[in-house]
Amino acid sequence: MTIDWPSISAAIAAATGQPFHPDDQIAVVGGCISDAYTLRGTDGARHFIKLNEARHAAMFAAEAAGLEAIAATRTIRVPQVVTHGICGAHTFLVLERLELNGRGSGAELGAQLAALHRCTSNRFGFAQDNFIGTTPQPNGWTDDWIAFWRERRLGFQLRLAAKNGHRGELQRLGTQLMDALPALFDSYAPQPSLLHGDLWDGNHGYLADGTPVVFDPAVYYGDRECDLAMTELFGGYGADFHAAYRAAWPLAAGYATRRDLYNLYHVLNHANLFDGGYAGQAQDMMRKLLATTR
Repeated sequence: MTIDWPSISAAIAAATGQPFHPDDQIAVVGGCISDAYTLRGTDGARHFIKLNEARHAAMFAAEAAGLEAIAATRTIRVPQVVTHGICGAHTFLVLERLELNGRGSGAELGAQLAALHRCTSNRFGFAQDNFIGTTPQPNGWTDDWIAFWRERRLGFQLRLAAKNGHRGELQRLGTQLMDALPALFDSYAPQPSLLHGDLWDGNHGYLADGTPVVFDPAVYYGDRECDLAMTELFGGYGADFHAAYRAAWPLAAGYATRRDLYNLYHVLNHANLFDGGYAGQAQDMMRKLLATTR
């Protein structure tokens, strides 16, 4: 599909209040859900553009809201949102163009994440639903964390898995685990912290001066351990990161078990998005979790 760069450029000009005339578009490699480009203007200004099919406009609107929510805390750097919208067959998200690399202080990132988690609400959820990958993520407010996790996270993914053909043992174990959730929260009552929500290794980087940056969020107010758990699911966060986070805000007893519960959500989502062996991995995780409740 032809990309309507003039319309995107006009949206940038309207959002910034400055003329913007496109000069060059450079494809950025690395994204697996959306296409990405650096759009350069004739005056040298550069913006980072994410593109997808127009039917995914809600996904970019939710991503913009998440970035703005994190930015408002002034705890950890995120790309500034310029604008988003639809042009022709595409939806677009325009962000501040940042030069990122893989080198920086993991300790600073850990301390800043703890500061983000200190930003709290009196309820679990978020002002709008969003997406984890391309999967809808319901965020309706609730006072009960266990109910939130049962209905809006595990239950939602299990119902989606059933629609995708993952029935039988996966659903049997899932039902048992949802019934057993209270046993995994004995003497532990998390407060609603603002979460990044999708904190795998590919969603953080560093500026040239070492400043940590996070992006591609799926924010909501939930147990801070959810973010910590995901940093361990695929790796990429060093010992300095974890030590600095724990120094700023120690974790409660039982984290190792809850870590597996929280990561189960992402493994189920991968089963729904990519199939592969993720359903079997999810079943193994559920058996392990259920064994701790007996």
